[in-house]
Amino acid sequence: MTQTPAIMLQGTGSDVGKSLLVAGLCRAFTKRGLAVRPFKPQNMSNNAAVTSDGGEIGRAQALQARACGVAPTTDMNPVLLKPQSEVGAQVVVQGRMQGNAKARDYQALKGELLPRVLESYARLSAEADLVIVEGAGSPAEVNLRKGDIANMGFAEAADLPVLLVADIDRGGVIASLVGSHAVVGEEARRVAGYVVNKFRGDVSLFDEGLAIITARTGWPSLGVVPFFPDAAKLPAEDAVALSRAEAAASWAIKIAVLQLARIANFDDLDPLIAEPDVAVDFVEAGRALPGDADLVVLPGSKATLADLAFLRAQGWDIDLAAHLRRGGRVLGLCGGYQMLGRWVADPEGIEGPAGAAAEGLGLLDVETVLTGQKALREVRGTHRESGVTLRGYEMHVGVTEGPGLARPFLDLEGRSEGAVSDDGKVAGCYLHGLFAEDAFRAAFLGGLKTRAASGLAYEAQVEATLDALAAHLETHLDLDRVLQIARGQGAGVTSFPLPGLRQVP
Repeated sequence: MTQTPAIMLQGTGSDVGKSLLVAGLCRAFTKRGLAVRPFKPQNMSNNAAVTSDGGEIGRAQALQARACGVAPTTDMNPVLLKPQSEVGAQVVVQGRMQGNAKARDYQALKGELLPRVLESYARLSAEADLVIVEGAGSPAEVNLRKGDIANMGFAEAADLPVLLVADIDRGGVIASLVGSHAVVGEEARRVAGYVVNKFRGDVSLFDEGLAIITARTGWPSLGVVPFFPDAAKLPAEDAVALSRAEAAASWAIKIAVLQLARIANFDDLDPLIAEPDVAVDFVEAGRALPGDADLVVLPGSKATLADLAFLRAQGWDIDLAAHLRRGGRVLGLCGGYQMLGRWVADPEGIEGPAGAAAEGLGLLDVETVLTGQKALREVRGTHRESGVTLRGYEMHVGVTEGPGLARPFLDLEGRSEGAVSDDGKVAGCYLHGLFAEDAFRAAFLGGLKTRAASGLAYEAQVEATLDALAAHLETHLDLDRVLQIARGQGAGVTSFPLPGLRQVP
């Protein structure tokens, strides 16, 4: 008798493709008839999703749950860190905001969080035939090993075999794998194999490289995964993806998005990016807003006051005024909506010093007070202007009030939501995920400029991409061997039952 079969994917660094591989493996093994669940002990991201049990987790784990064909739950990502500044983050534990912690304080807190992480893991495992665990960062960051709950610390606590993922696209893949083996020390015994990800070209040309890695580490290769370009069709979790986003070469509609320093839930824009005749331009710091944009979007922010100051420092407030004079439109989502009002105040110090306040952009006749209570809910509603139904989720701190609410942007389950300016050119709301609704997206874009609807079925495209990713991994990875390792047949891995885990033969 052994614990529920499980395997953990760790990386030689950040952004090596772990999240995507876990999503693909979840879909591949689900298609084989297994009850699969994703798990990430600790995540750091400002892209989050509302769960079926009323909490929040990292966006990547929500996508991985979708790949398994199940609703996301807070147990899939028990610790979520949401950076608010360069030295501090909001700490979310089992879906609920626990407060803020600076980096050094959090290092001391990690040991206290391990029991709750294991508690979530045990509950999740009890409903699964297979758990696929994703690490964070890299186990090679041995300076962070003390109290670790994200990589080898969790693998040791839960007694899991590890697959190490390396990104060949960034170069130095042999050194990253061999170097990881050298620095992780005795815990290298947990690594049952490695995966080379994002390969471009003839895979056979890397046969000698695989032989060198295996000779130096003793780890077998589980496969070389060619670059998967359709990954761009799936929601991204890390803001690093924005720097690689490419606007369409030709377009009927151009949308400029302010790339705020603490941008959050920017996956709201993914369905717009997927539209073939829409160019979405993420405007980075130091660049003026493009003069030919039809719409400017102020996206969500993890620190509204700080990003409002950042926006002004870029001169984007002046650019927005010029954009509106040219007849352009503006949409604010969540934190961006708060910035569009007259004032934003933080009397309790939710995002920074208590009592901080700043004058907003004054484009909507509302004002916001940040509060300690966080709204987390999935909702359905109607777009006031078009009458089209839609759904999405709310995830915000703050209460917005003012005369501008008399002209709402949406109606949500018996209540009005958001605001629209008197001339109809500026709008804002707290609803995330609204553009994933095909009918709403078509109506909203049609309100910007006359166009023939593209017919894009966004949610169907995500499903098809997950299926294609699963097929891609079936072709290029030894999934039979991955399953054997998960069932306790990996080299160097011992097994002992973790309390509360479902026992399987």
